[in-house]
Amino acid sequence: MIAREHIDRLIGSNANVIDSEGNKIGSLGELYLDDRTNEPNWATVKTGLFGTSETFVPLDAATVDGDDIRVPYTKDQVKDAPRIDPGGHLSEADEDRLYRHYGLAGAGSFNTGYSGAAGTAAAGTAGYTGTEDTAGTTGYEGTAGAAGTRTTGYDTSGPTTDDAMTRSEEQLNVGKETREAGRARLRKYIVSENVTQTVPVSREEVRVEREPITDANRDAAMAGPDLSEEEHEVVLHEERPVVEKETVPVERVRLDTETVTDEETVSEQVRKEQIETDGEDTGRRDRGL
Repeated sequence: MIAREHIDRLIGSNANVIDSEGNKIGSLGELYLDDRTNEPNWATVKTGLFGTSETFVPLDAATVDGDDIRVPYTKDQVKDAPRIDPGGHLSEADEDRLYRHYGLAGAGSFNTGYSGAAGTAAAGTAGYTGTEDTAGTTGYEGTAGAAGTRTTGYDTSGPTTDDAMTRSEEQLNVGKETREAGRARLRKYIVSENVTQTVPVSREEVRVEREPITDANRDAAMAGPDLSEEEHEVVLHEERPVVEKETVPVERVRLDTETVTDEETVSEQVRKEQIETDGEDTGRRDRGL
C-alpha cells in the first residue's frame, strides 16, 4: 500500500502507473487523501493521447515500484473505469460506481462512512472523507473479516477477460415472402355483329320457243280442232336465301399463370462497431500534488 511517506516522492514525478501484467496504463495525475488519516486512497491515471483523459484507480493494494506505481488491475479495467471529473471530493455515488467497477465489496464492507464535509483539492489533491471502523483502523486497511473483504466481480473489461476485444456488426439478411398481388377472372358475355355473305340463287324465266311444222310434229299439231281458243300455263321456280343460325363451339379459354422475374433494390441502415486505439503520451511532465 502506498503510505504517506511516498507522497513527497510521487508529487510532480509524473510517475508511470503499471498494471498487474506489467503494462503501462498511463502517468500519475492526482493523489486523493483520506481526510482523517491523510493517507493516499485514490489516484487518477492520465491516459489517452497527450494524457487528456483521467480515470480513478484505488491505491489500497497499490505498491511503489521504483519511480512507478503498480496496481493489481489490468490496463483495460483502469481505462474503462467510470468517468468522474477530478479536482474535488468523491461523492458517495461516485465511489460506489468505482467500487463496483473494480470488483470491490464497496464502502460498507470497510465500515467507511462519508462525513459529507466539503473538501477542496490543495495543490492538485482532493480529500476523501472516511471514518474509522470499529477496530480503530481506517476503512481501506480492512481485516480478513467482513470488513475489508475484497471480492472479485466479473467485468467485460476486467481481469476475468482475455486481451482481445470483440467487434460486432449488423448484417442485412434479405428474404422473400409471397403475398396476394391481385386477382384475374374470366367473364363471358354476348355481343352482336352483322355478318354479310353472298349466296348465288337461281330462278326460272319464261322463254317462247317457236318451231316450224315438220313431218315429225305434224300429227301433234293437227290433233286438235282447226280453230280454237286455248291457254297453256307453265309454273316458274326461283331460289331464295334461307337463313338459319346454329350455335357451335369454337374454342376453349382458360386462365393460367407464368412467373416472371424482376429485380428490386433494397436499402436499409445497419450498425457496426468500430475499434480504435488511444495513443499515450510517454513523456513526463511535472505536476504538483
